[in-house]
Amino acid sequence: MATIINEVSRTFNEFLIIPGLTTKECTPDKVELKAPLVKYKKGESSKITLNTPFVSSIMQSVSDSGMAIALAKEGGLSFIFGSQSIEQQAEMVKKVKQYKAGFVISRANITAEQTLKDVLDLRNVTGFSTIGVTHDGSPNGVFLGIVTGRDYRVSRDSADKKVKDFMTPLPKLIVGKVGISLSEANNLIWENKLNALPILDENNCLQYFVFRKDYDNHIDNPNEILDDQKRLAVGAGINTRDYKERVPALVEAGVDVVCIDSSDGFSEWQKETIQYIKSTYNNTVFVGAGNIVDKEGFLYLAEAGADFIKVGVGGGSICITREQKGIGRGQATALIEVAQARDEYFAKTGVYVPICSDGGIVHDYHMTLALAMGADFLMMGRYFARFDESPTRKLLVSGNYVKEYWGEGSNRARNWQRYDMGGNDSLKFEEGVDSFVPYAGKLKDNLEITTGKIKSTMCSCGVLTLKDLQRESKITLVSSTSIIEGGAHDVIVKETKN
Repeated sequence: MATIINEVSRTFNEFLIIPGLTTKECTPDKVELKAPLVKYKKGESSKITLNTPFVSSIMQSVSDSGMAIALAKEGGLSFIFGSQSIEQQAEMVKKVKQYKAGFVISRANITAEQTLKDVLDLRNVTGFSTIGVTHDGSPNGVFLGIVTGRDYRVSRDSADKKVKDFMTPLPKLIVGKVGISLSEANNLIWENKLNALPILDENNCLQYFVFRKDYDNHIDNPNEILDDQKRLAVGAGINTRDYKERVPALVEAGVDVVCIDSSDGFSEWQKETIQYIKSTYNNTVFVGAGNIVDKEGFLYLAEAGADFIKVGVGGGSICITREQKGIGRGQATALIEVAQARDEYFAKTGVYVPICSDGGIVHDYHMTLALAMGADFLMMGRYFARFDESPTRKLLVSGNYVKEYWGEGSNRARNWQRYDMGGNDSLKFEEGVDSFVPYAGKLKDNLEITTGKIKSTMCSCGVLTLKDLQRESKITLVSSTSIIEGGAHDVIVKETKN
């Protein structure tokens, strides 16, 4: 018969952190959220350090170049999704590495042959009032002009009026050329009383916009994560099928770290992939692996050479692997066991392999619990999918704004490589769903609230670093009754309008 593990498989929702002594030194402004991303030897430090312990999931609906730029500026890192062509993924990596603060890739574009109705629909979906007009409607097409709210009047203009008949065309615009400094761009904006300055390349293709409002609101990003050339750091997802072609293209594009994207990390396919990359690039390319849920899986990937290991099977909000296959483990239980295995491995070998908790996060306090239980950093999909910077559409559904969010194992994504176990190239059955998540606004604003909660909890535990949180925090199981007690109860809560 099968080996039976009698320990209950638990989730984050079943735990709380017990407060420790809050000293006068424990104030949120002194809390540090730095975390190692890749493995290092005892006495050394990680070659890549996160300033915020968050990475975005390797998903079509979460991590493109826009999300990667926004998250890197806040100290985290994105893994650009791999379920696309090698060329497209490499191009996204290049966009991140070529990004300069203040130079914004246009995320609202249209063709000259489209109509005012298309402009209004695009504005409603994206929330952007400045729309670039390019020959093919792409962010980097040949630039033809610009459309802002001053170019049309909904009350007077026909909905089928062509964009070319009311846009401000290129000959009437002041533009900058690629290579211009941010200071020079802002001088042009102020001298000419502009709201937006298009930045074009030598072929008159749109590359960026520089906005007056970004200058007005510009503050330094002290937490941004940079490479040794002062470029934003970025990761990319890979699979165990085409890695021999995909990894070279990503490395040439400037990727800082790759991660094998798979629902089953305890696999010989992953071992072969890791060892091929390590031997081919003489250990200069960092490779994350996973997902696994126990000590045995961790040791297999650590000994294969993984630079970090993802923990979690079936816990994602759009994941249905557990109900489809009966495979997985409660995220809290999995994380606790793997964290202990990581520490034992470090004590035995002197090599510290960071672990990433992937899935199971519902509330912000779950993040603090995951970090206290031993996670070095967290990978999240639903959390980031809600923001302006995710690549999906913003829609109005039943009176509420939402953003689309679908799993890599859904028919929409058709990322069969993620669930590949050999055999035919196809998606046999779905392990993810297609869904909506409540729209939440800008990443920066939400991230400040989330990290503020984590820092406040750490102060209540009397610690200032994540390592101290892991060493000194006390965690208790809670009953179903105490979970109810933890929320508002026995009162009539007033409804407030935003």
